[in-house]
Amino acid sequence: MGCRRAWIAVFLFSMILINFVDRMNLSVAARPIASEFGLSPVQMGYLFSCFQWGYVICVLPIGVLADRIGTKRLAGWGLALWSAATMVTGASVGFGSMLTARVVMGAGEATSYPALGRITRDWFPQRERGVVTMLCSGGGSFLGPAVGALATGVLVTLFGWRVGFVLLGAAGFVWFAAWMLWFDQPERARWLSAAERDRILAERNGTELASPEESTARPSSFRYMLTQRTVWGLLITQCCIGYTLFLFLTWMPSFLQSTQQISIMTTGIFTAIPYVCALGLSVLVARGSDWVLARKPGAVRAGGRRNFVVAMMMVALVVVSAPFISTTWQLLVVLTLVVTGATGAASLNLTLNTDLMHNPRDVGMTWSIAVFGGNGFGILSPIITGYIVAATGGFTGAFIVAACLLVFGATVSLVMTRHPVEGEHAVAGLAAQSA
Repeated sequence: MGCRRAWIAVFLFSMILINFVDRMNLSVAARPIASEFGLSPVQMGYLFSCFQWGYVICVLPIGVLADRIGTKRLAGWGLALWSAATMVTGASVGFGSMLTARVVMGAGEATSYPALGRITRDWFPQRERGVVTMLCSGGGSFLGPAVGALATGVLVTLFGWRVGFVLLGAAGFVWFAAWMLWFDQPERARWLSAAERDRILAERNGTELASPEESTARPSSFRYMLTQRTVWGLLITQCCIGYTLFLFLTWMPSFLQSTQQISIMTTGIFTAIPYVCALGLSVLVARGSDWVLARKPGAVRAGGRRNFVVAMMMVALVVVSAPFISTTWQLLVVLTLVVTGATGAASLNLTLNTDLMHNPRDVGMTWSIAVFGGNGFGILSPIITGYIVAATGGFTGAFIVAACLLVFGATVSLVMTRHPVEGEHAVAGLAAQSA
């Protein structure tokens, strides 16, 4: 990877990291918040879920508008909004005000993945996209919860949960200032060398050159995308992965506290360990997918990455064993495998999405569709888990539901993501020529 375009990867990685830090902080601070406001497990389930309400409402319109808004403003102002909402969360006076702040935070976070998908397509050659997406999306979503768990644990212990939220939200504005100062498209970035610019523009589509129809076509319509079997396959797969992702993102600290009887500080440490360990494993898998597919002509654009998506989902199935493990370190090994499998599968499924879109201007929209599905099921996951925990006093039923969805999602990925998606207007152009 060229040195200068690596800075774009750093920006994208840190954007997703901040995204997940601000998602995780409520989970780690749940005990003192529930105690102060007198909240039940069901109410906490709704608080864990509600940031995704704003996310799901906004992510599809943002995906449709991404090409018109521009990725610089999309990513920058989105992060500023959710950072401000995180700070306001620290001023909450009860369940209702905290819920409102978290919904607004989710609306801001809805900008991040559509921006990530389009920027990755614009800035990185095809043969680098798997590892870049895993480092930025997967790496950020691994280290974000880890950093969030550790930072929140320390800040809540030292200063209380309100100050913790204010300080974590303020950190996002440092990123915002740097982004608005330095980011631009590779065609216009003044700090990019001419040689690297030429390479980026020449290798966006790998060794397989885009056809004139693909290069000049307008973005496809949302209606057209919903007629594509492959888009539905990517969406359903992301739904099934998202359930497990958000189950652990929101309820893992409470699960550890209830089964291991540990403090908030120790919870932060134990929550961080699986995410940190899983990062290295997932990057190796992503790099392996790039290496294998690069040696098979046409495999990337034909959707060969689906096999890696399915393999990672199968790794996450060890979730069903978690309630039956008594020792802490064995439990941390299992949780590491679950986090590796689920987060790795989610990132690889989004990379598969990028691989299968022949018109680069369709990537932002289709990422939004897939992310909409993952977060839509993410809305349900913490709420359903809250009801299961309240009814049964444990997490076994919640983990069984997650495992069943992983098996279903893997089957859908194998069956429904076997064909690339031609852009709507490229298809129309080809049809007109043949006529």
